[in-house]
Amino acid sequence: MFTGIVETTAEVVEIIAEGTNLTFRLRSYLAPELKIDQSVSHNGVCLTVTSLDQDSYTVTAVDETLKKTNLGQWNLGTKVNVERCMPAHGRFDGHIVQGHVDQTGICTSIEEVGGSWLFDFKYDASVGNITVEKGSICVNGVSLTVFNSEDDGFRVTIIPYTYEHTNFHQLKVGDVINLEFDILGKYMQKILAKY
Repeated sequence: MFTGIVETTAEVVEIIAEGTNLTFRLRSYLAPELKIDQSVSHNGVCLTVTSLDQDSYTVTAVDETLKKTNLGQWNLGTKVNVERCMPAHGRFDGHIVQGHVDQTGICTSIEEVGGSWLFDFKYDASVGNITVEKGSICVNGVSLTVFNSEDDGFRVTIIPYTYEHTNFHQLKVGDVINLEFDILGKYMQKILAKY
């Protein structure tokens, strides 16, 4: 389980196609602290570390993951938001993030407002996911609070720290992002749909 509080970014330094899978080698200062079989969130996608060296590590995305996320659009040099699993003795600073992306969305607007940034995102509402005003959302692995919640979109505010220490500073209008909707909202929606 993750919290959506990104620790750092990692850079894609190699991409290897293996059948329908893609294996990514990423460079990060966290590499010496990782271990093989460890789950790590990459832009909100839980992937397993499969090999390590001094300054990099590898993870593999299977076809199902590539179809539901933006990982297939990564290139050499892509900066990825990275978070290790929450330790049992740690603080829960974000919200419950499973690392299981529900769908992708599109960045439709970016506006700088007095030192922070407003980002608008749209998604395909026919998939059945929802946001709620002041609810939680995970965008590329970052735990955020929703406002201007609509049936097919929402807005978030990004503070300078988050803007600088995640890949939000690289996002452009039209970019595809990974979305994990709030797990509590998903359960409530499923329960209420029966009535």
